[in-house]
Amino acid sequence: MKSGMRWVIIGLIAVATVVNYIDRNALAVMWPEIASEIGATKQDYALLVTIFMLFYALGQFVFGKLFDAIGVRLGFALSIGFWSISIMLHALASSILSFSIFRAMLGVSEAGAWPGAVKANAEWFPAKERALAQGIFNAGASVGAIISAPLIALIFLWLGWKGTFLMVGVLGFLWLLPWLVIYRAGPDRHPWVSDAERVLILDKPTAHATDEALAPVYVPTVKQLLSHRQSWGVILSRFFLDPIWWLFVSWLPIYLAETFKFDIKQIGIFAWVPYVGAMIGSMVGGWLSGQLIKSGRSPGMARKLTVTLGGLIMIPCLIAAPFMTDPTLAVLVIAGVLLGFQIAIGNIQTIPGDLFDGRSVGSLAGIGGMAAVAGTLITTWLVPVMTKVSYGPIFILVAALVPLSILSLWFVTGRIAPVQAATSQASKD
Repeated sequence: MKSGMRWVIIGLIAVATVVNYIDRNALAVMWPEIASEIGATKQDYALLVTIFMLFYALGQFVFGKLFDAIGVRLGFALSIGFWSISIMLHALASSILSFSIFRAMLGVSEAGAWPGAVKANAEWFPAKERALAQGIFNAGASVGAIISAPLIALIFLWLGWKGTFLMVGVLGFLWLLPWLVIYRAGPDRHPWVSDAERVLILDKPTAHATDEALAPVYVPTVKQLLSHRQSWGVILSRFFLDPIWWLFVSWLPIYLAETFKFDIKQIGIFAWVPYVGAMIGSMVGGWLSGQLIKSGRSPGMARKLTVTLGGLIMIPCLIAAPFMTDPTLAVLVIAGVLLGFQIAIGNIQTIPGDLFDGRSVGSLAGIGGMAAVAGTLITTWLVPVMTKVSYGPIFILVAALVPLSILSLWFVTGRIAPVQAATSQASKD
C-alpha cells in the first residue's frame, strides 16, 4: 500500500511558499503608507526591489549549493528561519537605508525556497509526476499572493505597518514545527514511506537492468553544468520569462494605486484576483504535462508543448492589459497573464530534475534562479522610466520576452533527457 508521503512533503513545501509570498508582498501592499511616512519615492521603491533581487540572485546560488550539501530538511529550516527573522526586522526600519539592509537579508533567505523545492521534487517524485508536484509548489506561491493583499491590508488596519511585519514573521516559525517533525529523512530512509512508494520514487532498476542503467551516476560540478547546452536552455528560458512574474509581484499594488488611484484597502480588495489565475495555471500545467506523458509523449516533449501553450496564453493577455480602463477587467486580464505564466514556469522548473541527478539539481535550479533575477533587474529599472504616462509600454516589452523564452527551450536545450558526461551535444527532441 502506498503511503503518499511524497505528497505530504510537497504539500508542506507549498505551505512554506504561501508564507514566503505573504512576507515578500507585505512591503508592496503597504508601500503607499510607508512611503508617505518616510518620504520615499517610486525610484526608492525600485531601489528596494533591486536590492532584494540582487541578494535573491545571490541566495539562489548559495542555497542551491547548500541544499545539495546539507539536504532538503536542514536547508529549508535554515532558509525559512532566516527569512522570518528578516521580515520581522522590517518593523525597525525608518529609512531607505535600513529598509535596504533588511530587504537584502530577506532576499538571500527567501531565495532558498526555489532550489530547495526543485531538489525535493527531483528526490521525491518520478519523472511522470514532477510537473504536477512542481505545480502544487508553485500554487503555494499563488495562494500566498492571493491571500497576502487582503490579509496584510487587514492586519495593517489593525496594527499598522510595523505590527504587520512582526505578525507575518511569526508564520515561518509556526511552519518549522511540523516540518522538522515530518521530514525525518529522504525517501530512501524515511520511516513513514512504504516499500511500494519507495520503489515508485526511487525507480530502482530490475534484475534485468542493463549495464548502462547501472553505470556510475553523472554528478557534474557547476563548471561542468555550464558546459552543457541543456543547462543554458534552462538558464535562458528563465532569464526571459521570470521578469513577467516579478513585474506583477513587485509592481501590481503600485500599478493599481497609480492607474486607478487605489488606497491600501482597495488594493487589498483587487490585488489578489490575478493570482487565482496563477494558482489555476500551476495545477493545469502540471496536470497537462503528466497527461501528455501518459499519452506516450516523452517527458521532454511534454514539457516543451506545455510551456508553449502557456506562452500562447500570455502574449495576447499582456498586449490587451494596457487597454483595460476598468479595474475589474484589468485584474482579470492580468489573471490570464499569470495563468499562462504558471502553466509554463512549472514545467521549466522541473527540467533540471529531468536532466541531472538529484545531487546537482539544486545547483542548476539556483543558477537558473540567478538568471531569472538578472532578467528581472533589467525590467525593474525600466518600470519607473516606461510608466510615466501608463503601464502599456512595459506590458508590451515583457510580452516580447515570451517567445524568446520558448525558443530558448526548443532550440538551445534541445533534447530533454538525462545528461551524461560525454553527451552534452544531444540531438533535439
